[in-house]
Amino acid sequence: MFGLDTLGKAVGQLVNGFETNVRQGQQQLEKAFGDAGVLDAATLSTITEMSDAYRTMAEDLLLHPLRFAGAELDLARKHAALGYYTLARLVGKDKKPVVEPEADDRRFQAEEWHKHLPFDVLHQAYLINSQAFLNWAAGMEGIPPAGRDQMLFYARHLTSALSPSNFPATNPEVLRITWERKGMNLIDGGRQLIEDLRQNPSLFNVGMTDRSAFEVGRNLATTPGKVVFQNELMQLIQYSPTTETVSKRPLLIVPPWINKYYILDLTARNSFIQWLVNQGQTVFIISWRNPGPSLRDKGWEDYMELGPLAAMDAVTEATGEDQMNLIGYCIGGTLLGSTLAWLKKKGRDPVASATYLTTLLDFSDPGGIGVFINDHSIRGIEKMLERKGYLDGRAMAFTFNLLRENELFWSFWTNNYLKGQKPAAFDLLYWNTDGTNLPARMHSYYLRQMYLNNRLVKPDSLNLLGESINLSEIDVPSFFLSARQDHIAKWKTTYKGALAHGGDVRFVLSGSGHIAGVINPPYKEKYGYWTNDTLVPDADTWFEKSEHHPGSWWPHWLEWIARFSDGDVPARIPGEGKLPAIEDAPGSYVKVKAAEAVKQ
Repeated sequence: MFGLDTLGKAVGQLVNGFETNVRQGQQQLEKAFGDAGVLDAATLSTITEMSDAYRTMAEDLLLHPLRFAGAELDLARKHAALGYYTLARLVGKDKKPVVEPEADDRRFQAEEWHKHLPFDVLHQAYLINSQAFLNWAAGMEGIPPAGRDQMLFYARHLTSALSPSNFPATNPEVLRITWERKGMNLIDGGRQLIEDLRQNPSLFNVGMTDRSAFEVGRNLATTPGKVVFQNELMQLIQYSPTTETVSKRPLLIVPPWINKYYILDLTARNSFIQWLVNQGQTVFIISWRNPGPSLRDKGWEDYMELGPLAAMDAVTEATGEDQMNLIGYCIGGTLLGSTLAWLKKKGRDPVASATYLTTLLDFSDPGGIGVFINDHSIRGIEKMLERKGYLDGRAMAFTFNLLRENELFWSFWTNNYLKGQKPAAFDLLYWNTDGTNLPARMHSYYLRQMYLNNRLVKPDSLNLLGESINLSEIDVPSFFLSARQDHIAKWKTTYKGALAHGGDVRFVLSGSGHIAGVINPPYKEKYGYWTNDTLVPDADTWFEKSEHHPGSWWPHWLEWIARFSDGDVPARIPGEGKLPAIEDAPGSYVKVKAAEAVKQ
């Protein structure tokens, strides 16, 4: 008799057979492409994770047929409603669509999607099916949160890739443009595709901006200054003053090395650096070197020793000041926290105040990038790092773009290659594509010790340059700025880092995301920010009791840091102190492209 036991055995055999086929396919891929270097270990690891995610979905389908049948019934009801909608439109009746895109989904905004019935039905059917698939994946049982997030990530990317907007034959706007331009849009798009492939040898990234419109030092990173110190990992820039007097204590900025520093100096009007100079600050900034294979053995300790520690010594020599104020942005802030904890253990006190901009010190919830943070993924990345000696910055940029794939990949795919439109000149997107490589040793350490094991926030868990470090021992007054819509350094997680930090801590929450929440000059009067001088254990409670302020957080921060300026002194001219000028800002390190660095 065919009972539940028999059914269970049959399902088990199907699942085991599916898993065996997947594993065999992965082994064949590795054998065919891995040794040849066509696919590196990190890519193969990603393929494996995708296969595992889709296998788990197949297992759930087979093991929970009733839940799947319920989802199918709901899907059938929606398609029946779409059928009624279609009949109503055929007979000339106005009827509200069965489903509409999310407010921020711009894929189906063109009039053609709604004017022509076949495409109206097509895009609604796609939205119905994709949402049903994502809901089903989200409702799967017995999966830990990290595994669920990863599964939803790959499920979302599958549905995004299959959107009818991505194909010329199913995109009515593309069909109209093709008819009007007699196919020249597809020819122009093909040329752009070839150019993008040429610009990114061995690693394709979709073109996001008109690269010919920008040049670092000509119309980006133009704040006047001089390089006054350099070593094998960084150049130190001192900016020329615009005021007669300046704060006695200089200001040193430690930017991220995952991207280039000039996000803080895009154009004069939007430049945080130029604004700081105009407020009477003596500003220094680290410009990190774009590393290639020769720097493969540079680790986190090297970045600390040759970065902020060396820079602080140079600032003291240039200005004669033993104490200074520091700003760390993103991973630069993570390094700043590490450095301050190390300085405390060494009994040194060169820092008067520390400002952390969208910085993770606690990595318990790493945001969207968390889908790639697991031992299996990191092992794959480490194999690739061992072979190449570095992580290609273009791969890092592509990974971050995948966190918002429709906005940062598929929209450009459609506009560039199907519509044949040339990307607009946009300074922020130019910076986003001007990536930096990461040394093998440093990146492996960062992924394992920070992201995977979250050891930075654990007292005396990390040892740097011979000292165990403890963030809670830091007694430097600190200002944490986070962004409410940040998907890279989630604000509630940065709040946990602020709680782990010793000393007098001020936490401020800006509107917008990881970039716009920071680069928000006062003249724009955008986003606003929230303040609450009392830190409580729960981030939501802090927010509920916070006060909202309109406009930019910059002036609020300036009032805070004025307490640590130690008065005013005559303006300092770069190169006139004990450190002679080496070259004009923005220096030579920042101009090296990721592909060029590999050849050095």
